[in-house]
Amino acid sequence: MTAFSRLLFVGNSYTFRNDLPGLIAQMAPHEIASQSIVAGGASLRLHLNKGEVAKTLNESNWDIVILQEQSTLPVKNCKRFHENVRELHQIIKGHDAPTALYQTWARKNAPETQEALSSAYESIAEEIGALLIPVGKAWQIALKMQPDTPLFDADGSHPSSLGSYLAACVFVAALWQKDPRGLTVPEDLQIEDAHTALVRDAAWQSLQA
Repeated sequence: MTAFSRLLFVGNSYTFRNDLPGLIAQMAPHEIASQSIVAGGASLRLHLNKGEVAKTLNESNWDIVILQEQSTLPVKNCKRFHENVRELHQIIKGHDAPTALYQTWARKNAPETQEALSSAYESIAEEIGALLIPVGKAWQIALKMQPDTPLFDADGSHPSSLGSYLAACVFVAALWQKDPRGLTVPEDLQIEDAHTALVRDAAWQSLQA
């Protein structure tokens, strides 16, 4: 089992909605600490330009740095997305920490974009040797298994509590090689049991792909 204990998240509302880092901490196999550099709607380019990632890496040691791009940019401008990841990866690499990529999901009204979104993340992860956390793939699997699975919030973009739980399951499985099918649900999420087994199974399947 990998010993990731200090996690730095870089992203936007897809990271801070429903406190995804906090969910991961509750579900992790050991105690972890995390910090988030996030802003609503932010791209990785915005974080690069602000310089807070480099500043945070200079101030503390991190076991892994998790990057989450603006949700539609990998589809609209894959080249820019890859440039953003490469530049941040070089900064992270300079501090002897591995890079992970938090692959997100297609909007509810545009499910056909998931293949391009997944491919954009997979190709850059392979290029730089980053750990891919395939939340988008798990999301796609869950909706294929049961199309009415309530993963989206009312806006059709952000995750519901169940969607964030699915994301946390994928993170725990990817970071610590823990079978998500045995994970419990943090009580404060108040999720209906009818959907939890399905999303855990989807998380497991996404890691087998």
